[in-house]
Amino acid sequence: MTIPEAAGLTHFDGEGRAHMVDVSAKPVTDRIAVACGTVVMSAETLTMITSGQAKKGDVLGVARLAGIMAAKRTADLIPLCHPLPITKVALDLRADPSLPGIVVEATVKTGGQTGVEMEALTAVSIACLTIYDMVKAVEKSMRIEGIRLILKDGGKSGRYEATP
Repeated sequence: MTIPEAAGLTHFDGEGRAHMVDVSAKPVTDRIAVACGTVVMSAETLTMITSGQAKKGDVLGVARLAGIMAAKRTADLIPLCHPLPITKVALDLRADPSLPGIVVEATVKTGGQTGVEMEALTAVSIACLTIYDMVKAVEKSMRIEGIRLILKDGGKSGRYEATP
């Protein structure tokens, strides 16, 4: 099977085989990516988390650390991702009673030859999974939803902002 160049699938060569993209000729530029996602739960579970009553401890603090650690390990988890010199990982976890649930947002920065979208998405995914893991004994019906890239900037393709 041949993949036409116009398809823009850079992780496949001309014969359709997966390969790691050669970014060596690309300039080093400042890059940023922001991703978000939610963990939807009952109001009672949300109150338990925000009041510090979860038996496993500080749910949001542990989830924040898990997200940071995950961003740093993205290249170990996703086969064709480049290991990157990450210069910043920040996670914002906030209670949203209107869901009810926790909104997770990750910001990742680097100065490199490729972007950090996958690192931001991985950080959000693992933070959400950590929240689930820490309170699943109380509520197994929680839902992890809406994990998506909301901003990326830098590199050849420039700026992308998701529509709300």
